Amino acid sequence: MWKTSLVAALLGATLIAQPGAAQAQQRSAPPVVKWELQVVRDGQQIDSFDGTTTVGQARTDTHHHVVQNSVGCKDVPAGNIDLARTLTVSPTQADATGVTFAIDAQETLQEPGMRTTAAGCKLPPQPRQVSANHPGLKVPPGDWTSWTIVDKDPNLVYRLRASVANNP
Repeated sequence: MWKTSLVAALLGATLIAQPGAAQAQQRSAPPVVKWELQVVRDGQQIDSFDGTTTVGQARTDTHHHVVQNSVGCKDVPAGNIDLARTLTVSPTQADATGVTFAIDAQETLQEPGMRTTAAGCKLPPQPRQVSANHPGLKVPPGDWTSWTIVDKDPNLVYRLRASVANNP
């Protein structure tokens, strides 16, 4: 008799605990964030990235833009430079006040201006590597947030907006 009562008590406790556990699992699923990042150079948008990423996950994308420069005394096309841009975007928190991101950026820029030899022949521009990291960029709901990567020569700014994606 006492074994039957014990089994009934354990079964009842299990059934009561299951709905609460299921609700806890549903509440603990991290939100999914829809985001868009614009790359602005000297006031002009030159690139963009977008994605849908779960809070706590990261997304890495690389964009390439190969430029060809005219070089030498005969001003002939040569001196290709791959202006690669790699971004890792990770939403770290999302709530009613907005989304917080960790962003890691690697950029290859072309130095402005043209260098010449003593004889007046054009030299190819030198690539410039820029690395930047922001551990907690806060983006309010419905607004763009700007992060300056390079102040000048060129001015390079990332603009980011985000929202919590609707559940399917």
